[in-house]
Amino acid sequence: MAADSEPPYLRIVADIRRRIADGELAPGAPVPSTRRISREWGVALATATKALTTLRMEGLVETRPRVGTVVAGRPAPGSPGPRTPRTTRATVPSSSPDHELSRERIVRTAIEIADAEGLSALSMRGVAARLGVAAMSPYRYVDGKDDLVLLMADAAFGEADYPATPPDDWRARLELGARTLWRLYRRHPWLAQLGPLTRPLMLPNLMVHAEWMLGALDGHGLDPVTVFDLHVLLYSHVQGIAVNLEREVQAEAATGLSDEQWMDRQTAALRAITGSGRYPVFTKVVTAIEEGGGYDLDLDALFEFGLKQLLDGITAVVEGRSKAAGA
Repeated sequence: MAADSEPPYLRIVADIRRRIADGELAPGAPVPSTRRISREWGVALATATKALTTLRMEGLVETRPRVGTVVAGRPAPGSPGPRTPRTTRATVPSSSPDHELSRERIVRTAIEIADAEGLSALSMRGVAARLGVAAMSPYRYVDGKDDLVLLMADAAFGEADYPATPPDDWRARLELGARTLWRLYRRHPWLAQLGPLTRPLMLPNLMVHAEWMLGALDGHGLDPVTVFDLHVLLYSHVQGIAVNLEREVQAEAATGLSDEQWMDRQTAALRAITGSGRYPVFTKVVTAIEEGGGYDLDLDALFEFGLKQLLDGITAVVEGRSKAAGA
């Protein structure tokens, strides 16, 4: 088959395969994402996904959550290397029979794509390509991308593992609930991107979390509105910080700069602000931080710090109501 008549995805596969063989892409090195492949080769996202799926089936690349697709580690000495197709036909992901498809399999595959490359990289065609089935096959189980995203979210929230017997202390129960939700967002950063606080997701497995938190706040003399407000405040604290998990990954992919490198490039602008004399308190705080060794914005540490402040405030509210009730 002439090179110019080859399917576009096979030309992409051949190019990336060559880079790996030549050592240009070493084991563990990131492989171009579907969006980058789409942009650089001028192909559709589904074609880019099909190329990466072929490389994955050959054992040349692997997907790592929150990292993306990377070159697979080299095989141990004496073990067979990555499978090399003997014909062009063998490189095409074999179509799975219809009976092998299921809603659960589609949802699981979509979660893997979103975990590795972000929600923006998700498409129904991309899921079909990853599964090796016809582009329209997933529509027999899922109405469309919006429906799929909700199913993904419900499945992800369903990974929360709450104990059958809650802690006796209401504060310990709230703390456990907040940390459980934070771990879910850490595992699936795209979850925090799904909707504004004013339009809550009506998902059964998210209601499990709500029930856990509301159960901790119930029975302490608080009126229903206060109980729900406190639940929403705790939820928004976790989601509000978690929303930056995927945004940082997106920003690094778009700019090619890590957060440290990006901040280094802001030095001149920061100096202009602190030297202007217009922001004395900001300048005083920033100068003190710099003299003390600098500021490291750690999202995990910020989550823990904010959680403690919120729980301390809720404790004051609960204790205040208890004293009022006993007066």
